[in-house]
Amino acid sequence: MPKLTVEGVGEFEVPAGKRLVLALVDEAGVDQLHACGGKAACTTCKVEFVSGEPDQMTEAEKRVLAAKGLSGVRLSCQIACDADLAVRCVSRFAGSGRKNAGPRPGDAIDPPAVWTPKE
Repeated sequence: MPKLTVEGVGEFEVPAGKRLVLALVDEAGVDQLHACGGKAACTTCKVEFVSGEPDQMTEAEKRVLAAKGLSGVRLSCQIACDADLAVRCVSRFAGSGRKNAGPRPGDAIDPPAVWTPKE
């Protein structure tokens, strides 16, 4: 099982292949935002990698990050926990002013993953 380390929260074992956004919520108990329901549309599920950042990303993630002019962050809804990861959560419900974190993302990466190099 991959290990997920969440800065300031702890270390957690995560089922292999689980979406990072769901691992943050389920295993780590983080109040991670996911306003669009994990569809790579809103960027509210942003995380910063401390270590273990995957060198591939979905085309959907690459497209939305570029459209919003974001760098240095990744979308937790578009990452599968396939190896040990260490992240800093930068998009949390607490203090966001939102009425909820968003609809629960499904188990599979959505839209269906088309992988591309991150650079």
